[in-house]
Amino acid sequence: MKFSMRSAIIAAAMMTPAVAVAANSIAMHRDPGCGCCEQWAKQVRQQFGRNVQIIDDARRDVLQRKIGVPADLSSCHTAIIDGMAFEGHVPIADMKRALAQHPKGVSGLAVPGMPMGSPGMEVPGLKAQPYEVIAFGSAGRKVFARH
Repeated sequence: MKFSMRSAIIAAAMMTPAVAVAANSIAMHRDPGCGCCEQWAKQVRQQFGRNVQIIDDARRDVLQRKIGVPADLSSCHTAIIDGMAFEGHVPIADMKRALAQHPKGVSGLAVPGMPMGSPGMEVPGLKAQPYEVIAFGSAGRKVFARH
């Protein structure tokens, strides 16, 4: 009996690091083959210091509905970080601020479309377009940041 209990404790201890690593991973569902998503993921990986799992997802609309991303705020990829949804080319600083503050009634941030100059959409020699980052959730929608 003692051996079984000890084995169970050791097994649980060995699984803990794997669970912790998995919890720190970032899942990014994208339209299959979208290249700008990879550029955004690279920036997120560098700024967060975490693995970004890129998932080609032809049925991303199902995920978006499930996690509450409004259809009119849709873009080319949806990331889940620490339980919050980030739709499109949301700047990393805005993501970090939302994750640190966890605003009441906000389940995610979105940058609709693919504005030129947003993270992952930078093109040398082209001027960045102005765009807004929209917070969404049970509290409704509001502008979270302007760029």
